[in-house]
Amino acid sequence: MADNRLALQAELEALLLTGKVYFQPPSSIKLIYPCIVYKLDGFDTRYADSAIYKNKTRYSVTLIDQNPDSSLPLAIMSAFEYCSFDRYYIADNLNHYAFTLYY
Repeated sequence: MADNRLALQAELEALLLTGKVYFQPPSSIKLIYPCIVYKLDGFDTRYADSAIYKNKTRYSVTLIDQNPDSSLPLAIMSAFEYCSFDRYYIADNLNHYAFTLYY
């Protein structure tokens, strides 16, 4: 699973171009915007004949940007086949775009 997560990390970094992609960051880290924060959110396991047929890891991915008209949310949606937009919210005067991503 670690190799899978590192591959996702590399894809997110390539998409953002700033390298500001954080996996489950501790509260002591000062985030630099725009950035992507993501965390493990579960697994989607499919069974066939009592054996695991397919297993995808589910991540909660949040893009945090100062720009309310950012093009990055659409770039994230376009880059990943199993990605869905969950919600948009504003916190601390920053725009948060939350996604569920299976990788």
